[in-house]
Amino acid sequence: MPIDIPSPPSASTLSAGYAANMEGVAAVDRAMTIAQALEQARRPLTLSELSHATGLYKSTILRLLVSLERCGLVMRRADQAYTFGPFAFRLGKAYDANAPLEATLLPLMQQLVQQGMESPSFHVLRDDRTRQCLLRIDSLHSTLDRVRVGDLLPLAAGAPGKVLQRAVPEPLLADLSPLLQLSFGERDPSCAAVAGPVYGPGNFLLGALSMSGPLDRFNATSVRVLGPALLAACQRATAQLGGQWPDPQ
Repeated sequence: MPIDIPSPPSASTLSAGYAANMEGVAAVDRAMTIAQALEQARRPLTLSELSHATGLYKSTILRLLVSLERCGLVMRRADQAYTFGPFAFRLGKAYDANAPLEATLLPLMQQLVQQGMESPSFHVLRDDRTRQCLLRIDSLHSTLDRVRVGDLLPLAAGAPGKVLQRAVPEPLLADLSPLLQLSFGERDPSCAAVAGPVYGPGNFLLGALSMSGPLDRFNATSVRVLGPALLAACQRATAQLGGQWPDPQ
């Protein structure tokens, strides 16, 4: 049966108290910018580098680091640079235990590569403007597009972003599946991609599985080969992750 996506409540229906609660806690938001800076840097950062990356004063960062070190999310090395602590590792393991994305998706992505398809990637929603590549395998082709694990990419450009935004399907793929999305040179003028959704329990959209490569290898003929192969992988991933594949009708 089709997935029923409830509409968010309108601003007029929210109470003042609820709206205030939804603003969050400023100190937590600032602490998370430190964690995000470390995650994006992929290396330990000094206090000065954290200040530059977050836009926060060093005195503010130091206060926040006390709490982050106390819980083990961040640790200070002997050279006074900061990096992730053991709690970050435990969070990652807990996340993977709840949604074993890597163990489920990587074999399916490898199968696509062995079938001669374009490079598969898995993207998740980061915020209202960006998506992040969590998994990536390069294809066997001699020329590739440049997408790497950890890359932050614009949500408004590219086939995976359209899936994550639940955009209107591409007319070119309408007869293949309303779940597929396509992009030609949107994020990178020399690249193209086709993408589909992967669902988890409760029909929650976990992310977008895509295949991407140089623009000159994408045309109506190749898309009609890539699209069904990708969709089959998305459907298998959804089943293995406890989701329900929507009825195409």
